[in-house]
Amino acid sequence: MTSISTKKYTGFRWVMLLTAFMAGACSGELDQKPSTSITDANFWKSTSDLALACNYLYSYLPGHNQASTNVIFYQAAPFQDFYADDFFGNGGNSVSNGTQLVPASSPEWTGYYKLIAATNNIIEKAPLVNGDSAAVNKYVGEARFFRGFAYFELVKRFGDVPLILKTITESDPELLTPRTDREVVLEQIYADLNYAAAKCPSPDKQAAAEYGRITSTAALGLLSRVGLFEGTRQKYHSYGSPGKHLTIALGAAKAIIDGGKHGLYINAASKDSSYYYLFQYQAQGTSRLSAGTPTSVGSYAVNKEGILPKLYFGGGGVNVLSQFISNSLANRNYKATKHLVDQYLYADGLPKSKSPLAKPKELNTLTEFQNRDPRLGMTINNKNSYNPTPASGGGTWTLNVFYIPRKWLHYVDNANNGGFINFYTIRYAEILLNYAELLYELNGSISDAELDLTVNAIRNRASGNDPRKLAVLTNSFAQAHGLNIRDEIRREREIELAMEGFRYWDLIRWKTAEIELPKDVLGPRIFPAELQKGTAIPPLNADSVSIYERGRKFDPARDYLWPVPTREISLSGGIYTQNPNW
Repeated sequence: MTSISTKKYTGFRWVMLLTAFMAGACSGELDQKPSTSITDANFWKSTSDLALACNYLYSYLPGHNQASTNVIFYQAAPFQDFYADDFFGNGGNSVSNGTQLVPASSPEWTGYYKLIAATNNIIEKAPLVNGDSAAVNKYVGEARFFRGFAYFELVKRFGDVPLILKTITESDPELLTPRTDREVVLEQIYADLNYAAAKCPSPDKQAAAEYGRITSTAALGLLSRVGLFEGTRQKYHSYGSPGKHLTIALGAAKAIIDGGKHGLYINAASKDSSYYYLFQYQAQGTSRLSAGTPTSVGSYAVNKEGILPKLYFGGGGVNVLSQFISNSLANRNYKATKHLVDQYLYADGLPKSKSPLAKPKELNTLTEFQNRDPRLGMTINNKNSYNPTPASGGGTWTLNVFYIPRKWLHYVDNANNGGFINFYTIRYAEILLNYAELLYELNGSISDAELDLTVNAIRNRASGNDPRKLAVLTNSFAQAHGLNIRDEIRREREIELAMEGFRYWDLIRWKTAEIELPKDVLGPRIFPAELQKGTAIPPLNADSVSIYERGRKFDPARDYLWPVPTREISLSGGIYTQNPNW
């Protein structure tokens, strides 16, 4: 079990040297404690030492791209959407197309246990620190948040996993801990997150310099996410006690909503474009008009939607230097699919299959953007909305061949090969959507007042409170038009949280991956008259719609869990068993 052995899991010197390097590189504190002098005896003295140790944990927050050599690539949250049906990379991937093989090793398995090792070390060493008990407990809360986060990422991939809650050595019997039942692991996740919620500060009480660190609402937000995932997974996969998990999640989401510390971001200068600006520098209270770095990484005062932002270039010692999402988008490494575009409602609140506003067939590349949910044009570029390379005068042609995302894309970031727009690991809109879904899953219904609090608040932000641009959802409207409320709540989640890494895991928990993932992955309809001479045309179907990938498959008896790496099974001496049908 190399991934949880002393050599790769708990050696204090190895973990803490790495911790100090990662934290110091971000916070400027490395020179205060040279790595060659770090030992148990001279490090765990003050709450500043605890903060420095915790800084390393933040490198594991999902963001726009790989944060360091110690963080697995697919923690790049937008790229996890390649696993599903709304976005596509430069080619297929084995998770989404059903060709995944049992690996010898797994960066996810090893990476998250490395994070768990660091959190266990901090939790054990915290009692050695001299300092205010509330401050010490706050950093223990941060460590327990990340331990809960890591175990959740493991459980949703592998199911039962070894539950390790202490640092271990070669002689510890815990070195060969069997895979622990997922229900037991989830109980520990809940305990860790509840502790973090109790000990970490409220966002309005957090010091401005610590923006981006864990707060009580961040812990509650993750608690809501975990409970929703497991509750709906148990419900639709027919096992366990789904109501227990759904109730836990509902309580956490309600606590955030009732607490009133967060709200949807509104851009005062352009309210009907608030959704677009949420993913630009404006939501950080700054701008970037040239190659220089922005003046602010953001703040709670400017943007209360960001419950847990991943910061770039500054802030609380938990930042990463830069991200490269704009380059990936402009270079067509990240493309939206026709499935996603077709999910956007028309202005009358009806889907493409029901709305009289829908054209029987697109007349040009702009047709499908007309009279749609405004978020379509704020998420996906059309040929009139953006040129990713304005200095060269090129780039617009790609929008006639691919669906190039507009969300997160910034032309200065692209031109300078790096950007500083934060990523929202948790944001308030997710909590509202969690709450709506939880109410429906628990009760089989949701009131109009509850829809106004959740789904319609999000729609109104998208339309600038103009129902002519996007109608709201009511029970009577759904009944009159033959809409399913549960499906509309799920649609709202898919649209609002596009490019944020949720779609694949939603299909897994709803048990709809077996329906959606085998479908061909399509792009836009191609209109040759709109293409520049010499433009390469991708394969097309009979309707002149581009084909990104076909022939995908999903085995429901196997693919709802990932395979345990064979090396882990071998090194455990057979204590670990493989997941079904792998």
